[in-house]
Amino acid sequence: MTGYGSALSTCYGHAVTAEQPIWRDFLTLDDAALLAQCDFDRFRASGPGGQKRNVTDSAVRLRHRPSGVSAEANESRSQHENRARALRRLRRAIAVQVRAPPDLDRYSPAPEIEAVRTRDGRVSVGTRDARFLPAIAALFDVLEVAEWRVSDAARAAGVSTAALGRLLAQDAAVWRAANERRRAHGLSALRAR
Repeated sequence: MTGYGSALSTCYGHAVTAEQPIWRDFLTLDDAALLAQCDFDRFRASGPGGQKRNVTDSAVRLRHRPSGVSAEANESRSQHENRARALRRLRRAIAVQVRAPPDLDRYSPAPEIEAVRTRDGRVSVGTRDARFLPAIAALFDVLEVAEWRVSDAARAAGVSTAALGRLLAQDAAVWRAANERRRAHGLSALRAR
């Protein structure tokens, strides 16, 4: 695990104190360790899916105690499958919601960005790659400090603006989160290429 975050760290507007861990502390954990940090709720999902879905507690909600981030899944009749989906969603939610903004004046690209960046400023990583969410989290940190101006964040991260946009567009939930933050800063939504 890495060290703890600075007093500047935030979780969608909620201040995270210096004693609280930052996203790097969570995204590097294996599934069992991350689940151990969560409150686990089972509940009955409503909607289509047959009689079994309506009578069993197969839907799952995970609340990550250290960050306050939560995720749920209820698509499957299997609680085990829903827990795995909720855990993947929780990791993505941590990556896009828990911030540790760097000082852009002294910033050099984070190791998570360096790990996926090519020499010509492109980004080469897929959504199923274990490096994807840490790279997204590091880019969201830079974007937050750059007040969601993509060109400023891309320059600081050492990637092209187009490469940063393509990386964000790879995952629909990441794309939505980026556009929500841009709108919160009074900027227009990013357009898919």
